[in-house]
Amino acid sequence: MLRLGAMESTAAVRLPAVFTALQARHPDLRVELHSGDPQQLTSMVLAGELDAALVVEPVSDERLEKRAAYVEELVIVGPAEHAPIRSPKDVRKRTLLAFHPGCPHRKRLEDWFDRRRVQPERIVEMASYHTMLGCVVAGMGVALLPKGVLDAYAERSRLSVHPLSGRFHSARTLLVWRKDAPQANVAALAEIVTGGKKARR
Repeated sequence: MLRLGAMESTAAVRLPAVFTALQARHPDLRVELHSGDPQQLTSMVLAGELDAALVVEPVSDERLEKRAAYVEELVIVGPAEHAPIRSPKDVRKRTLLAFHPGCPHRKRLEDWFDRRRVQPERIVEMASYHTMLGCVVAGMGVALLPKGVLDAYAERSRLSVHPLSGRFHSARTLLVWRKDAPQANVAALAEIVTGGKKARR
């Protein structure tokens, strides 16, 4: 049994291929998946409730082993007819559609607004990317998310996608596990997910 934690975006975009490869190489290995925000998942790994987790940087706890997994391009999405968004001042309706406060992508969106001293009118919390994107299509507001999430969205033509620059352009996902609890199952996962890459300190 491998108890793995992942953020919803990582689970949706990255894990299907990972689980297919894992099943092919280790057909007897069962995987139990838990979703959550990075802080929650990291705490569960440290508590021994999860064997490993895929979380967005930063991860600073020295009790954790870290391996670089993915770099996700982040984009702002708005309704299809929205004019180009190069700064928060270009956002026509300053309603932010986001997950709960522990979500790192929500924090980046809030920081992106704050850097230009632009105040959002409100933040509407969503429970899933599908709901979030549906609300963007309906013109309720804008969202920040990994570009890969859009690949499987059937209504993508009804969205406008706006790239970000500088430190907001991308986010690195790490595979983390406890240094004092090495496991063959985690090593098997790490080989597939990271290809042997180590995270820079």
